Amino acid sequence: MESVFPSLEPLLPRVSKPVQYVGGELNSTVKDWDATTVRWALMYPDAYEVGLPNQGVMILYEVLNEQPDVLAERTYAVWPDLEALMREHGVPQFTVDGHRPVGAFDLLGISFATELGYTNMLSALDLAGIPLHAADRTGEHPIVLAGGHAAFNPEPIADFIDAAVLGDGEEAVLEITDLVRAWKREGSPGGRDEILTRLAETGGVYVPRFYDVSFAGDGALNPVTPNRDRVPERVAKRTTMDLDAWPYPKQPLVPLAESVHERMSVEIFRGCTRGCRFCQAGMITRPVRERSIEGIGAMVHKGLEASGFEEVGLLSLSSADHSEIAEITKGLADRYEGTNTGLSLPSTRVDAFNIDLANELSRNGRRSGLTFAPEGGSERIRRVINKMVSEEDLIRTVSAAYANGWRQVKLYFMCGLPTETDDDVLQIAAMAKEVIRAGREASGRKDIRCTISIGGFVPKPHTPFQWAAQCDPDTVDDRLRKLREAVNSDRNLGRNIGMRYHDGKPSIVEGLLSRGDRRVGAVIERAWRNGGRFDGWSEHFSYERWISAAAEELEPLGVSLAWFTTRERAEDEVLPWDHLDSGLDKEWLWEDWQEALDERELDDCRWTPCFDCGVCPAMGTDIEIGPTGRKLLPLNPV
Repeated sequence: MESVFPSLEPLLPRVSKPVQYVGGELNSTVKDWDATTVRWALMYPDAYEVGLPNQGVMILYEVLNEQPDVLAERTYAVWPDLEALMREHGVPQFTVDGHRPVGAFDLLGISFATELGYTNMLSALDLAGIPLHAADRTGEHPIVLAGGHAAFNPEPIADFIDAAVLGDGEEAVLEITDLVRAWKREGSPGGRDEILTRLAETGGVYVPRFYDVSFAGDGALNPVTPNRDRVPERVAKRTTMDLDAWPYPKQPLVPLAESVHERMSVEIFRGCTRGCRFCQAGMITRPVRERSIEGIGAMVHKGLEASGFEEVGLLSLSSADHSEIAEITKGLADRYEGTNTGLSLPSTRVDAFNIDLANELSRNGRRSGLTFAPEGGSERIRRVINKMVSEEDLIRTVSAAYANGWRQVKLYFMCGLPTETDDDVLQIAAMAKEVIRAGREASGRKDIRCTISIGGFVPKPHTPFQWAAQCDPDTVDDRLRKLREAVNSDRNLGRNIGMRYHDGKPSIVEGLLSRGDRRVGAVIERAWRNGGRFDGWSEHFSYERWISAAAEELEPLGVSLAWFTTRERAEDEVLPWDHLDSGLDKEWLWEDWQEALDERELDDCRWTPCFDCGVCPAMGTDIEIGPTGRKLLPLNPV
């Protein structure tokens, strides 16, 4: 399979950031096409600078390329300037490794972290010469697979994908590879339909065309049913239990162009049992599975040797909750003391943070700002969302941080939460001012800062809030305006408070895409045909484009953008993802939704008796946590 680079190269001087398209990164892989049997193109549907650091794609890339007869290459969304030139000069969507045409691969796996990447997927399919609609594809075209968190409701893109994989991908991609390899060696019997059937009958791959969707007269969805014998009624998520058996990535990719994360990342555990009701990631990745302290130490050691990064990110949904986080951070700080290697944790829970932990992370002199996520401004709204953090806890924590030399604290909140009032949002301003007061008192300085960052809340599938009405953009924007006025009302404190926020318009579109059914596919296609690209980027997003597309495609069907977003669902309503099993019991989710409306909190099931969410018995899994009492190895400092 010949490279398209001779055709691509003359175009690169005419586009912004051409280096992102040339490939050749440290630890990248290019294999002999003819020496392999199964060939994967892996796509993150965003720009190179966002997609290259993505841990999921990087892991699958390495896992697949370790197989002798398997080839995996990466492709990313191309910016509109290059897209126009590619169309003009007939250059197809390409991989950055071998610059091979994406349309020539056996499988195109697309990892969706957010639904706002859907239009970029359509651009890539069209540039690759792959028919947009799965029904129009033949044996000459790749099997298009969706994965990532957004794949837990793939119905809005059901017309465009051949299949979706729910949950962890490490073992799933190898099993899919085995099926495709065997089918090809048999001479591809039954064509595309047969290999899709073989994938579907595993019970872990969802093939939308094998399931019938119908609607009642009022627009509501009828139960989704399989239309052939060899496929299951419900498709289950995959869960990789022993993370130490999958120490990936062993050789992290090092970007050629600037990327959003310039670090080597190690996932120290997967899953979360905190029970934040808004958090889809925490719900769908249950149960908690910790990587051992030895496994983490070995991954950091090998990854730094292979990459040369100067920062190690210890990643998870709540990294400070690892049962041996103190031993991990101290061991790594001991090992790398005096070197240029720094440690970092993502946003940390207030109730899991302590100064000893922070000092270990900053021992090499890198003291960045601290980030905490109270999520809600008032105690009441935090009970609703089950974010059990008191204002007293927050003030105590940030005071200790300021007293120990930190100068910058960032607080993350959401606006538009269920049952939210103006007062709940205005209390964000009061909290930020109290942080500044406490910080000045603790540090004896005036130059401290607090930044409040606010995102619009989007109800997500497989969470207790999947039934909730989404807040309309005008209300969100009005509350944010009032919040800014409240922050600025006291100049003495307000000048030390930064405020970053997104308006409510992108959130309502994300809400349509996250809880939509197959009727929403036509909206996505129309928005794309009208120029929709890079909808996760504010400079490219057009609210008017999406509103127009929704009105034109949905209203003739008797539904609307509001029907999918700002409408509260009833308990007995069939939801578009009911036939996709995340392990969570729907009755338990409903009960937790009622607990939210009653403003009742739920404890972390890691340390309390089981609350019967359903995941462990349904998936044949269990919570796997320490402490092990073992030490970080090797013990020798670098």
